[in-house]
Amino acid sequence: MKQVVQNYKSGELALLDVPVPGCKPGGVLVRSAYSLISTGTELMKVSEAGMSMVGKARSRPDQVAKVVQSLATNGVPATYRKVMGKLDSYTPLGYSLCGVVERVGAGVDDVKVGDLVACAGNEHALHAEVNWVPKNLYVPVPDGLAPRHAAFGTVGSIALQGVRQGESRLGEVALVIGLGLIGQLVAQLLAASGSG
Repeated sequence: MKQVVQNYKSGELALLDVPVPGCKPGGVLVRSAYSLISTGTELMKVSEAGMSMVGKARSRPDQVAKVVQSLATNGVPATYRKVMGKLDSYTPLGYSLCGVVERVGAGVDDVKVGDLVACAGNEHALHAEVNWVPKNLYVPVPDGLAPRHAAFGTVGSIALQGVRQGESRLGEVALVIGLGLIGQLVAQLLAASGSG
């Protein structure tokens, strides 16, 4: 099957032939119909790949903390090999898609083969022909919703979570900083809920 990947060290994007994942218990195999390209998230990954090592470290302090922990646990040589290996390998891209269930794993009873599902997760809803998606990262698509629209489910849930975390109340004024796709959805949700 085909999958879109990126080498984080060089920034190279590639379309690779990779094995089809197995259908493990607690999830489903989904054949992608539409896979959402998130310009914010994925352009950030592409631009970070072109940075120097110092630039990459500055842009990802969370990863620097993991490297520091590894240094303390494993020492310099092992940590260096681990970091270089990770940087110079292909990483799959994508985190939101809509597709058709091809196989159902043991313990799954909420969907069946042939059902249309929206899927989420940067390790499961990849730009690939087929993905294994665990039970908590897919949802059946309601009748009448176009698959190309259902592929936006993850982005919509991110926007909705932002509105919920902001705890905006009816009649309050809210400020949305950044009007990319998620910011636009947040602004629409706030307006629909009575925030100005």
